[in-house]
Amino acid sequence: MKHQPSSIEFWVVFKMKLSGPEGPNAVCDQAEWDEMERLNPGRHTLVRSGISSEPEAERLARSAPGGTAPKGVTLKAR
Repeated sequence: MKHQPSSIEFWVVFKMKLSGPEGPNAVCDQAEWDEMERLNPGRHTLVRSGISSEPEAERLARSAPGGTAPKGVTLKAR
């Protein structure tokens, strides 16, 4: 899916619903999330939106439940 980037881009972390309620975490930009929600409302679960950078979103996705970070690693609150 192609979209025009805005001057300010926000990122979203969501939990993918694959075959059950507890799928892996994933990251996309806000426009991609909006399009996924438009096409399949409620299919995936939003963890957090409005994240200002992709690296911050990736860290959150790894540290949130369902992420890939080693046990005991948590994301520091801003």
